[in-house]
Amino acid sequence: MTALVIAEHDNASIKGATLNTVTAAAQCGGDVHVLIAGHNASAAAAAAAQIAGVTKVIHAEGEHFAHGLAENVAAQVLAIASSYSHILFPATAGGKNVAPRVAARLDVGQVSDITRVESPDTFERPIYAGNAIATVQATDAVKVITVRTTGFDPASATGGSATVETVTGVADSGKSTFVGNEIAKSERPELTAAKIIVSGGRALGSAEKFNEVMTPLADKLGAAMGASRAAVDAGYAPNDWQVGQTGKIVAPQLYVACGISGAIQHLAGMKDSKVIVAINKDPEAPIFSVADYGLEADLFTAVPELVAAL
Repeated sequence: MTALVIAEHDNASIKGATLNTVTAAAQCGGDVHVLIAGHNASAAAAAAAQIAGVTKVIHAEGEHFAHGLAENVAAQVLAIASSYSHILFPATAGGKNVAPRVAARLDVGQVSDITRVESPDTFERPIYAGNAIATVQATDAVKVITVRTTGFDPASATGGSATVETVTGVADSGKSTFVGNEIAKSERPELTAAKIIVSGGRALGSAEKFNEVMTPLADKLGAAMGASRAAVDAGYAPNDWQVGQTGKIVAPQLYVACGISGAIQHLAGMKDSKVIVAINKDPEAPIFSVADYGLEADLFTAVPELVAAL
């Protein structure tokens, strides 16, 4: 058995989600290969070759791979899929965009969002917003899998010595064209990679109050900033801060939830955090059921006092 990991990268370096996916692939048994489909991506291929546990890197070069368009990446995966028993993607926006296309063309069932590998054909995945864990057995000859990265420790980015094989990339499908992107730049850590996250909820009342109360705490802790869906929908915080089932799945060392009630959708995105601190004036708030430390208090008083104490 050989597993293929579809790497996320920026053509120069490997993104962290790939390392967690390599760990899951290694647990499926057999060798682990990594696909780098990119443009001028030799640096990313070299970085992938250094990942511990990877035995081969396949570097598919092409200008139409530069921005990771799903149609082109899926076509490249399908071109080499017959050599693999498992094809694994990080369960990120990019992975979720490509994996279903591959599964559909292979006519196999996709196993989504796995958090544990029990055997080469049996996996665990959360259902009902994480309130239950399903054990799923995949009987297809090729297993197409997306990996919830918070469920697996990252493989070491150094220490590997994989060979790099450069292959001719498939032709541009012509089905989509990259037009442009707008990247939000911040000096704070990226949300899904941050070790400390402070999140605010609808109780903050306005974007101005969100910034006034939460920013000093994040600055003191060197934390990334997050928000509940309710806060994002109300316009208090940008979309890329949303934590939850329909936002970003995070598992930092420390998660501080301020004014967040703890709806199921939000808990699904952060309850794997190592230490959870909740500040809420409602003693019945569901967030307290997952919190390691809970403070029943008005956040407009408690958070500034916490900042002052830090």
